[in-house]
Amino acid sequence: GVGPQEYTLIKMKLKAPYPPKLASFSNRNIYLVAATLRPETMFGQTNCWVRPDMKYVAVEVNGGDVYVSTRRAARNMSYQDMTPNFGSLNVLAELVGQDIMGVGLEAPLTSYQTIYTLPMLTIKEDKGTGVVTSVPSDAPDDFAALRDLKNKQPLREKYGISDEMVMPFEPVPIINVPDYGDLCAVTACERYKINSQNDKDKLQEAKEDTYKKGFYEGVMLVKGFEGKKVQDVKKMIQAQMIEKNEAVLYKEPEKLVVSRSGDECVVALCDQWFLDYGEPNWRTKAEHALSQMNTYSDDVRNNFESTLDWLHEHACSRSYGLGTKIPWDKQYLVESLSDSTIYMSFYTICHMLQGGIWDGSKAGPAGISHYKLPPMWAYAYANKRKRYKRGKKQII
Repeated sequence: GVGPQEYTLIKMKLKAPYPPKLASFSNRNIYLVAATLRPETMFGQTNCWVRPDMKYVAVEVNGGDVYVSTRRAARNMSYQDMTPNFGSLNVLAELVGQDIMGVGLEAPLTSYQTIYTLPMLTIKEDKGTGVVTSVPSDAPDDFAALRDLKNKQPLREKYGISDEMVMPFEPVPIINVPDYGDLCAVTACERYKINSQNDKDKLQEAKEDTYKKGFYEGVMLVKGFEGKKVQDVKKMIQAQMIEKNEAVLYKEPEKLVVSRSGDECVVALCDQWFLDYGEPNWRTKAEHALSQMNTYSDDVRNNFESTLDWLHEHACSRSYGLGTKIPWDKQYLVESLSDSTIYMSFYTICHMLQGGIWDGSKAGPAGISHYKLPPMWAYAYANKRKRYKRGKKQII
């Protein structure tokens, strides 16, 4: 199935003077919002990318602020309690990328007071917000595109980009990556002989290698996080940005999902019960168990580690269908995939309870009848010794 992909939505505040199509909203806070999977790299922002011919919308969000993104992303946001009316958009202006090209932005965490929107022609409409934050120190695509703009004056002139929007901005060392140094993307572009942003195959190869090494082996260089591994501080930095109102959580489907009625599906924030797989004590035990496993392949281990990193609150209930009702909230059923996750634990003891008899008509090898099950579950899974009475029988 297709699940939700969580992003950190980086809020980059528009600075005066506003572009003509947004000038009438100068009394509001206007943000270009970029969806990123790497909030810990925001210390290295040098600019923001938009696609000149892409369609964008400026929409009202909670508190009267304005977000600029693609309409598709804005629609997802409206179902995640970001807009005044759930599932509804108040579109204040319709734009194309060129309308917001070369505008000044105040971006969180970066050492530059002002960064600018610059053109990138490869931004996709079906993923993220259409606004991309640029970290050329650690993202090969960003370094290649920024270098192209610096080296090609006709390209700058074509999109109305002045020299001061590009030339003073250099990659900022924020993460040390073994074998790549403090400027991972710069080294990668040299190593893979990437000459421009049009070297797509080489860039993809460089991106895959540097992203993996940067996340799993990278060590932070920035003040306050020096010496800490990237994977250990990612959530911490994300939480700090959200607390300071510099970012919000945003989710969208991992890939295109179309309903039977032909509608493009969104990720909606609804009343829901969740299993908290990110609970610190449980996660620590899971990581300890993984450390003792022989996975036979580093890729397998990395996939496990990645899942433990991103898997936190997982929806476990639904409102209709076949299944078991949630004991503490009878209006909901246990969602089928969560049900299958939970009953894996039953497999560890079912041979003692059933002994090959699937309908429970006879006790299995452990001699435990069905009426003894409540205290048995408590003992087997919660380590609780509990007296339980049924008729004249008493079980410990």
